[in-house]
Parts: sequence; structure tokens; C-alpha cells
Amino acid sequence: MEQTTTKDETPSVLKAAWLIALVTIASKFMGFVRDMVVANFYGATLVSDAYFYALQIPSLAIIILGGVGGPFHSAAVAVFSKLIPDFDSKPDEYVNKLYNTFLTVSFLFFAICSILGFFFADKIMGLIISAGSPELVSLASAHFKIMSPIILIGGIIGIFYGLLICHKQYILPNLSPMILSIVVVIVISLVHNDKTGVVLAGATTLGAICQLIVQFPKIRQIGYRIKPNLDVVNNPQFKNICELLFPAILSSTIGQISIYIDMFFASTLKEGAWTSVVFANRIFQFPVGILVTAFLVPLFPIFSRLAGEGNFESIKTYFNKGVGVLFFAGLPMIILILLLAQDGISLIFERGAFNANAVLMVSAALCYLSFSIIPYVFRDSITRVYYAFNDSKTPFIIAMSSIALKAFLNWLLILKLDMGIAGITLSTTFVTLFNAVFLGLFIYKKIRLDYRTLFINFAKMLIAGVITFAVCWFIGFEFDKIELPRYVFEISKIIIVMIACLGIYTVLNLILKMDYAKELLDRIKR
Repeated sequence: MEQTTTKDETPSVLKAAWLIALVTIASKFMGFVRDMVVANFYGATLVSDAYFYALQIPSLAIIILGGVGGPFHSAAVAVFSKLIPDFDSKPDEYVNKLYNTFLTVSFLFFAICSILGFFFADKIMGLIISAGSPELVSLASAHFKIMSPIILIGGIIGIFYGLLICHKQYILPNLSPMILSIVVVIVISLVHNDKTGVVLAGATTLGAICQLIVQFPKIRQIGYRIKPNLDVVNNPQFKNICELLFPAILSSTIGQISIYIDMFFASTLKEGAWTSVVFANRIFQFPVGILVTAFLVPLFPIFSRLAGEGNFESIKTYFNKGVGVLFFAGLPMIILILLLAQDGISLIFERGAFNANAVLMVSAALCYLSFSIIPYVFRDSITRVYYAFNDSKTPFIIAMSSIALKAFLNWLLILKLDMGIAGITLSTTFVTLFNAVFLGLFIYKKIRLDYRTLFINFAKMLIAGVITFAVCWFIGFEFDKIELPRYVFEISKIIIVMIACLGIYTVLNLILKMDYAKELLDRIKR
């Protein structure tokens, strides 16, 4: 029975992964265009710092809590995928009622949070960036008031995403975030004299509203109807949602406290510091987000169903395959970031208000952050296994325990060792590693995963990665001696080093008889 499940599901998972990857690339690319336009108009300045400080809490709602992989998406998938007989079934009356209970409670909760955010914007921003100038705090507060409605939208989007995934509707959840990016690009491109950033904040709110609206037609087509109710008493399935959801919300929120700690320390640094950290994270999320989303979105419903069936062997198989692919793809990403960060950021962002100094700040932040790719993909993968077993408490406890570590590392690296912006992202890398290690250790209470095979394969990839880095560094070093016009030089260097990196890395993995490299070569041949 276990073997049949594995064989039946694997092709559909791979097909879904490729489809999601393509859709996510399109969405992430549009997000990248948005960041380029924002950088061009606002640079790394007081205005951009104020916007990104103010955006952090709305981002928590719409991206962390309500995004693909967030608590609301995860809770919806974990519970509803077990109530729907198969992925193509229409929701029955019971499922529809549960959906409306979930939607109503979420709406009321986030509405209250949104109203409180609007009226207490000054105090919230004053607390988060207490080390910043009064002008920065005032401007950030104005931006936050404009973007406070996004808090209401976040959880609702997450529920819709989860239901769509339960019904194998992978495209819309991963494509719709580009709606926000498109709206922002259009609005700020039409308004050329936004000296305070309020137009940018307004465009972000409008984009989030549009992102929510595009979900409705598909949700209705599947068979869900909005009939608000508060049937929360003696409702076992809603209780299951809450038992999974609330610790996950707390875990995500606690994780965001680390961001707020970063914001405080960044406000002690020079102007543009927080903007640089944000852009480094955005660039980091472009390839890594595509990878994690592509493989974990289709796997998570399968994890949940297999956990419900008690089919642990298939969970181990899928986990090792998924994480193995993420490790295989993650190592060349680290190499390319370390070798090409400055050239790539200069090529993409250095124009308008975004100058050479901003390029150096973002490059430094990104290079130190790149080391978190491997623990990041492992952490996100194993968290889905916890959620499949309806356990969000363990990730919450581990995330909570990392707060003190984050504060200490920021204090050590920024204030004592004077690493500046790089200290913020390096401390993030250490905290991500801490979370990954302890999540990996405590999963044995649920299931004993096959780490030995996974990390033997990773050791082989790492050997190939170190050799690849050395060869590509030499190629880049020699290429730097060539004199060419700026854009020609940067484009040529990026293309040459990328081709060399991917080619050498793949060949070395083939020599080491890695299945991932063989599969990649077969797909290229086909």
C-alpha cells in the first residue's frame, strides 16, 4: 500500500513542482521589477527606510501569516485536505460551514488588529525604531496608517490559498502576489514627485486589496459560498484548526520579533541600512522562495494525508527527495551570490536614487545572508512535517527560544564587533541554523527520518560545491582584469561565471554519482 502511494504521487508532485516553479518565477520576477522601480525612485534613503519599517507589520499579515506556507494556508491545508475525499471533490455542506466559521473568526480578529494598528501607529513605530530620528519615526507612522488595512487582508488571503491548494489549484495562489507588484509599479511610475513615500504606501494597500479580490471567482467556482457564522462551540474541526493555527501564528509572530530586533539595531546605523537589509532579503527570496514554494506546496497536502494514514515510510521518502533536491539547488546559489552579488546588484539596481554606496551595503548584507540557504530550506521542509502531524507547538517553542540568541548576536556583531549591516544578516544565518538543528532533533518524537542518507548525499554535494567555488572564483578574478564598458562587463561576467558554476557543479555531482545531477541531465536532454 505504501509503495503504491509513493509511485502514484511522485509524478504528480514533480509535475506540480515544475508548474509552481514557473508560476512562482513569474510572480517573483514581477516582485523584482517592483523592487527595481522602488529603488530607482527612492534609493536607500530616509524615505525608503520609513516605508520598509512601516511595511513590516502589514508584511507579517499578508506574507508571513497569510502567504503560501504561512499559518493560515498551512492550517487550511492540514485540516481541509483530510475532510475532502479527493482533490477534485466539491465541498459539502459541512466543509462549507467550517470554511465560513474559519473565515468569520479570522475577519473579526484581523479587523480589530487593523483598527488598533491605525490608531496606535505612532506608538508602534516609536517602539520598533526607538533608536531612529523623530523625522524617521513620524514618516514611518504616516506610512503605517495608510497600510494598516493590509493587516485585515492577510489571514483571509491565507485561507483562500489553502483551500485552492487543497483542490489542486496551484497557479492562482502563486501568481496572485504579482498583482500587488503590478499595482505598485504602475502607481509610483505615474507619480514622479512623491517626496514622502505616501503614494508608495497607498499603492501597496491598493495592490493588496486587488490581490484579495482576484481570489473570489475561483473560490466560488470550486463551490465555497460566504455565509458568515460563529459556530465555534463544540466544533471539533474548528478546534483542530485553532490547535494548529494559534501556535503557528505565535511562532510566526515570535519569528518576526527577530525582525523587529533587526529593525532596532538597523536604526542605530547609517541612513539606508534597513533598506539595504530589506533589499538583500528580497533578492535572497527570489531564488530560494521559488525553490521552497515549488517543492513544498504540492508535498504538504501529501504529508498531511500520509500522516493521517500512518504511512510513515512514504513521508520519509518524500522528505528526503524534497530536501535533497533543495540542498542540490541551494549550494550553487550560495556560490553565485558570493561571487556575483556586487556585479548583479549593480547591474539591476544602480540607477536613479540607488547609488554605488547602496550597492555595497546590499551586497554585504546579501553575502552573509546567503549562508542561511541550506538551514533555511531544511527548516521550512521539516516544519511542514510537524504541521502534517498537527504539531505547531514545537516550532513555536524553538522559534521563541531563538529570540534571545538573535538579540545577543546582533549586540555582539553590530555593537561590539562593528560589522554594521553585515552583522544583521550574519546573525540571521546563525539563528536559522539554530532553528533547523533543533527542529531536526525533536522530530523523532513524531517520526524517525533517514538523516544518514540525506547528509551523506549533502556531504558529496558540498565537496562538489567547494571545488566549484574555487574554480569559479579564479575565473572571476581573471575576468576582472579585462576592461570593458560597465554593463557589458557585468553581463559578460555574470553569464560566464554562471555557466561555469552550473556546468562544473553538475559534472562533479555526476562523477560522485548523485541521482539529482543524473535527473537534471536527463531533463535537459529531453
